[in-house]
Amino acid sequence: MEKREAVLSALKLEQIVFDKIEFKRLGFSSEKELELGIQSKIMQKEDEDVYRVTLELTGNKPEEYVFEISLTGFFMIESENGLTEEMKNMLITKNSISILMPYLRSEVSLLTAQPGVECVVLPAFNISKMLET
Repeated sequence: MEKREAVLSALKLEQIVFDKIEFKRLGFSSEKELELGIQSKIMQKEDEDVYRVTLELTGNKPEEYVFEISLTGFFMIESENGLTEEMKNMLITKNSISILMPYLRSEVSLLTAQPGVECVVLPAFNISKMLET
């Protein structure tokens, strides 16, 4: 039992919701490249280790379609683990986004898996590198 507790993360995903899922067809199949844009927003509940993390992904395949997906995860950090503020910040900025990415990736594939559209499978992202910019 002690080993299990030692490997459990202090970061807990309480709930996840899709705020927006939008797809607009502009035309038929296009040979143009899909352009992607991703943003993250992190908000903390005042004086608590409770966070709202939102990922927003936009896709534009010129002359074929555009889409927008917004996903929010509600997280908490169990503070009895004696974490420093720096450790908490790293957990919420990197790990929360890493936890949300598979849900976003799956929704993009579901959204683009329709007649006349080539299904999009997002690659794995290096979250640490992505957050450096």
